[in-house]
Amino acid sequence: QVQLVESGGGLVQAGGSLRLSCAASGSIPRFNVMGWYRQAPGKQRELVAQISSGGSTNYADSVKGRFGISRDNAKNTVYLQMNNLKAEDTAVYYCKVAVALYNLDYWGKGTLVTVSS
Repeated sequence: QVQLVESGGGLVQAGGSLRLSCAASGSIPRFNVMGWYRQAPGKQRELVAQISSGGSTNYADSVKGRFGISRDNAKNTVYLQMNNLKAEDTAVYYCKVAVALYNLDYWGKGTLVTVSS
């Protein structure tokens, strides 16, 4: 059974930085896409950034130039470095692993990021 555990959320002032981590355990096919999504109160969940097993990345326009996604395939872990945080980045951040070959999506339970202005 695949489990995803996020960590690194918390309270930070505007302009500050946080680094989120998501460790995946269980049997995960090698070729997958790991990503971060977020959901702010009253809003739909949205993609923040994603990275393929080969290292290709994709970012939401709102975080380009401020956030960086990376992964350690040996550890089945994905990271999200968040810099120059803004109040509008406040949300619950969720980790997701997608395995297109088997049409499978795995989600973490989320970690709260609060940015005070």
